[in-house]
Amino acid sequence: MYRLDEVDDAADDAAPDRGTFDARYLAFLTTVADLRPSLHRYCARMTGSVADGEDVVQEALFHAYRRLETFDDTRPIKPWLFRIAHNRCIDFLRSRGVREDAESSADAPDVVWPVDPPGPALGRAVEHLVLTLPPMERACVLLKDVLDHSLEEIAALVGSTVGGVKAALHRGRAKLASAPKPRARVPHATSPDDVALLGRYVERFNQRDWDGLRELVTADTRVRVADRFSGRLSDSPYFGRYGRITKPWRLLLAQVDGEPMIVSEYAEDGVWAARGIMRLRLHEGRIADIADYQHCPWVLAGAEEIRVR
Repeated sequence: MYRLDEVDDAADDAAPDRGTFDARYLAFLTTVADLRPSLHRYCARMTGSVADGEDVVQEALFHAYRRLETFDDTRPIKPWLFRIAHNRCIDFLRSRGVREDAESSADAPDVVWPVDPPGPALGRAVEHLVLTLPPMERACVLLKDVLDHSLEEIAALVGSTVGGVKAALHRGRAKLASAPKPRARVPHATSPDDVALLGRYVERFNQRDWDGLRELVTADTRVRVADRFSGRLSDSPYFGRYGRITKPWRLLLAQVDGEPMIVSEYAEDGVWAARGIMRLRLHEGRIADIADYQHCPWVLAGAEEIRVR
């Protein structure tokens, strides 16, 4: 089986409202901090979005935290976390309607290919090409040629055999080798009304017009500040925290890898420097969901292209 149900069973704890994160969960995040950038890199390339990738990582980490009692602490935690994150990626792709064309090949016989194209040593500029591959090939290429996992580790992570991984790598590498050069990303289609709403949000945020901002949201608007808070905006100190920042800051409307997002900048020694991104989801002319990745610098660093409007 491609998905390891015994590791990541039914999503009984999927994306719950957690309010302010408790100290024990924050302590757990601290212990795995060095794995966060590589987890995000993998999930971002699997999902095709730096923001979606971080959302998947957040869900995976909370799932792992809820199941720490099942973890054998005599073994390294990295494979366990990657396995959970991988399964969350598959759930994400399935929910988006992606079908796994290569799933049936996961149990391929353990053979040695006579000609195995060398790994393409994927650079950041072409990593997004793996999105053209079926999920099994995508996962194997990312884990081997980007994150340098062993064949045995990959087989355990994706629920296959070493032979199945070799087969998927062979197919994936061959497809990438013959693929055309990466083209500039096509921006997501955004209606003029939505662009105007995002513009008003940025303008009022920069003016510290908190009452004006509340006019743009609904009573049930959710806010997720990575590693800090998850719940209703009305129950959060979100706007107040930004209002208390003394260092000069501003927001800019931008395209992040072709998707409309907001970039936060801070003035450092007289120079504006990007420090985080936000993604807003809109519904019927109002803001329904705010995701703020201010505390996860690897999300911004993982973007291939940022264009300020």
